[in-house]
Amino acid sequence: MSINIAEDCCFHCGLPNEDAQKYQVVINDVPHAMCCPGCQAVAQAIVDNGLVNYYEFRTEPAARGDSALSNTMAQLSVYDEPDLQEEFVFDQGKHKQIQLTVEGITCAACGWLIEKQLAKLKGIKQVSVNVSARRALISWQPDQIKLSEILSRLKSIGYESLPFQPDTHEASYKKEHKAFLKKLGLAGIMTMQVMMLAMGQYFDIFGNIDDDAISYFNAVSLLLTTPVVLYSGSIFYISALKAVQAKTVNMDVPVTIAIVATYIAGVLAVNKNTGEVYFESICMFVFFLLISRFLEHRSRHRASLISSNMLKLIPITANRLENSIWKSVLAKQLIKGDMVIVKPGESVPVDGYITEGKSLFDESMLTGEFEPVTKSVGDKVYAGSLNQQGSIIVKVSASVKHAMMNQILRLQENALANKPKVAAVADKLSRFFVIIVLAVAIATYLFWYYQGSEHAFWITISVLVATCPCALGLATPSALTCAMAKLNQLGILLKRADALEQITGISDIVFDKTGTLTKGEFSIQKTWLNESFSNELCDTFGLPHTTNEQLVMHLASIIEMRSEHPIAKAFVDANQKLGPLSLSQKKWQALKDINVTNLNIEIGKGVSSNIYHYQCHIGSKKFIQEKLDRVLQIDDITALKGANVIFAMGNQVLAGFWVTDTLADDVTETLKQLKAFKTTILSGDTQANAEIIAKQLGINNVIGDSSPAQKLDYVNNMQKINAKTLMLGDGINDAPVLAAADVSIAVGNASDLAKNAADVVLLNPKLNMLSHLINLAFATKRKIKQNIAWALGYNILVIPFAVLGLLTPWQAALGMSLSSIIVVYNSTRLMR
Repeated sequence: MSINIAEDCCFHCGLPNEDAQKYQVVINDVPHAMCCPGCQAVAQAIVDNGLVNYYEFRTEPAARGDSALSNTMAQLSVYDEPDLQEEFVFDQGKHKQIQLTVEGITCAACGWLIEKQLAKLKGIKQVSVNVSARRALISWQPDQIKLSEILSRLKSIGYESLPFQPDTHEASYKKEHKAFLKKLGLAGIMTMQVMMLAMGQYFDIFGNIDDDAISYFNAVSLLLTTPVVLYSGSIFYISALKAVQAKTVNMDVPVTIAIVATYIAGVLAVNKNTGEVYFESICMFVFFLLISRFLEHRSRHRASLISSNMLKLIPITANRLENSIWKSVLAKQLIKGDMVIVKPGESVPVDGYITEGKSLFDESMLTGEFEPVTKSVGDKVYAGSLNQQGSIIVKVSASVKHAMMNQILRLQENALANKPKVAAVADKLSRFFVIIVLAVAIATYLFWYYQGSEHAFWITISVLVATCPCALGLATPSALTCAMAKLNQLGILLKRADALEQITGISDIVFDKTGTLTKGEFSIQKTWLNESFSNELCDTFGLPHTTNEQLVMHLASIIEMRSEHPIAKAFVDANQKLGPLSLSQKKWQALKDINVTNLNIEIGKGVSSNIYHYQCHIGSKKFIQEKLDRVLQIDDITALKGANVIFAMGNQVLAGFWVTDTLADDVTETLKQLKAFKTTILSGDTQANAEIIAKQLGINNVIGDSSPAQKLDYVNNMQKINAKTLMLGDGINDAPVLAAADVSIAVGNASDLAKNAADVVLLNPKLNMLSHLINLAFATKRKIKQNIAWALGYNILVIPFAVLGLLTPWQAALGMSLSSIIVVYNSTRLMR
């Protein structure tokens, strides 16, 4: 007969239950309260396995569930607090995203294991592990799963994780670094001692050694080898155990089998005083493998340090204006609209706009360009940039969490989440290779055993050691991480890693003209006025006819200033050069405050608005013809030939403007380096203006007068004939075509819309970064192919020697470790 449990006690263990609603399990269709997650987990397991009768026939309460689980969940639940998540969790509509520092990652197989295990959880949208940086990028649905549950799942499979922060991440690295050095140092010292004893026996250095002395030396070798196996080699066993628990295999499985089997065989041989011992091979194997893992660990940190150090440039504190007093506060407490002062020699604490002052700024951490940039009132400054001269006051435009530098690092993590095809192939190949290695090892043992060879066991150990595919697992991630680090140094932001792979297959490079091939610094070289109409406007506004040009330019500028197109600034500047109209202060103020209504900006075409009773349009010739009530053949106005901006009011053309741009400083040299590709100018400017630029640059394929839709159609048509296109642009009108191109690049000071649509952002405004990007893409592909070829080639080459018994275990260990070291070293050459 079952015992009775009081209502205020845990139904499982019978202990007092303080929160009866928090942990519940439905048993026989009745909800029962549990006191902790441990009891809840055990009770749920009993129910799930069809053992609910236990609760009907038990005679005493069960032991309380694992208190460690309760403590763990209590500690992790703090990360579900909204105030704490505000610092490191990013909202993405229905999903949330976090970047974690994950301890215990030793190889590519660890990343694969974490991704597969977390992907099984309900509510997980995306999991991507960057093995090189020891970070995980996770997106989840908060209504289906909590962050604490994700962290708990990681802990349950053996990986400690915390929200990524540069300081804690660095501390985590140093902790692992010290552990590596301890394990490596112990293995190195013991290997030397064991090798000395083994060499003495092999080469008879000590003279004639009797059996008792040999037994003594073997016993000493066992004593010296034991800490190497139990401590130094523990990193491999833990990794293998995690994989086996997840019902899979990784590269450390054959390593663990080889070490443990050889050690146990040695222990038996010493105790029975018969058979061979290979303690020196065990020590050398662990030592060499730890060396390769340590070098990989250090190179990964070197590559990820570049990104982590960017965040360290953001100061911890800032001086905020509070009640007319500058007060020191934490930078992460700043919100949009706050005013902060940045003194000479200080770093800007947050993104914002200068409201007072002028200074030089070092933005090399973003652009890779060390030449200072002059900025004044109205210009944007970025967190982490160094103020080199005068004091400035900045109005905060985004919190530290959403600063440009943080966004860059988040985008890079997203980029590594999108693994290129070659990376996916290499990951699958390495896992299949482990299975093949185990199968070959079993077959080798059976063959030599039935041949009656006394060395069957040791030949099998050599096979396991020699063919461990560690190098294959490192081939792709090591190269990609080093490539990303190099791009960071150059001021190139890669938003998806597979873009590097796609760049190597492009055939056509398509350039937008304005702001890409040219500086985007426009000026009005010539103006044509419809004198009769402009004089009529002067009469309307009560102005003398001599001011008609000033009036027209003023009207054009107050419309254009509402547009983000680079050409708009030319009208504002021209209006300022002409100076104010000769009017009374009252009249001039009324004209400056003129009411502009019904503003409509058509991207890539022009701007429409109403001024008083006039409907105004300013833009391309095609745009004006579309907007006027009657069909107007602007080409019939001889004086307008070559004008690329037309201004119309009502149904009449009021003015025409010849707006010109200048070539970017390095564009000619850059195009010389891109001769292997077919180049095209695809511009919204007039065909005549586009051809002028093309002629200067030696580009034969020129398409002007293109609307955003026409640009998109052009790229789509290119793709239909299997041409792989790379598109460069900077404006809002380029966003659709950037999104459609095989690879898209936002250049220089591109609009936010263009940056969002692009696969790559050149933070450095110099166009020669394009040739650096393309060269690095090809170099990365070569490195990955070289790494895979070397890893596969070595393993395929060494298998026959190992199977035939021509390799001793220590020789196999040396060869396998050197293979991994060569792959890592080859990848780090990308950073030079």
